[in-house]
Amino acid sequence: MPESASPAEAADRTAILITRPEPGASETAQLLRVRGLTPVLCPVLQVRSLTPVLPPALRIAGVLVTSGNAIPALPDAYHQLPLLAVGNSTADRARQAGFTEVTSADGDAQALAEQVRQRLNPTAGPLLLAAGRHNGDTLAADLRQAGYRVTRRVVYATEPVKALAPEAVIALRRGQIRVALFFSAETVRHFVRLVRAAHLAGSLQDVDAVAIGRSAGVALEALPWRRVRVAARPNQDEMLALL
Repeated sequence: MPESASPAEAADRTAILITRPEPGASETAQLLRVRGLTPVLCPVLQVRSLTPVLPPALRIAGVLVTSGNAIPALPDAYHQLPLLAVGNSTADRARQAGFTEVTSADGDAQALAEQVRQRLNPTAGPLLLAAGRHNGDTLAADLRQAGYRVTRRVVYATEPVKALAPEAVIALRRGQIRVALFFSAETVRHFVRLVRAAHLAGSLQDVDAVAIGRSAGVALEALPWRRVRVAARPNQDEMLALL
């Protein structure tokens, strides 16, 4: 059974649970600290970089990235190529890595596809889509149907952790979590499994869940949240606006 929160702990419900994998979890945590909130890191996925064979920079006209987790796999030779990122945080990570021509779709894969159609000519040459395992297939198919040549390469994989972070378990049992943030439906599915394994579902009844998109929001309905809220647009800024 979950531990009961003391009156003082229950009154001080400023903690925000962050379930995204690193390094994104720490980036979000810093944004929360600036707002005077207490982040509790609880990544339920871990990212493993892969080393695929990538085409030479001279053979591609641009790079498409659906997650900042893909950036470390991209070589320095790509830095002068146009890079189109799914969102602002991914775009920022690309700039920090050395990319000089970066555009953010500030949305989801559908927004990224629209950005490609607006900025890149199908006749300019092949595009490299750097994605995670099991990700990017629909985006590549949509762009190919629009006349683009897309080379998809899996540059990272996500793997579930075995248990919730101890700090998160303690905070949930004490009733210190006010909101939990979820950045993907995959994250939600693994979180549901880990919460049930730890017998912590009852600790979520006074917690709000904030989802980056509709698919994550639907998956969250498997647990007894106080309420589930979905960001107006699929990006971190809109999620934090709901806090």
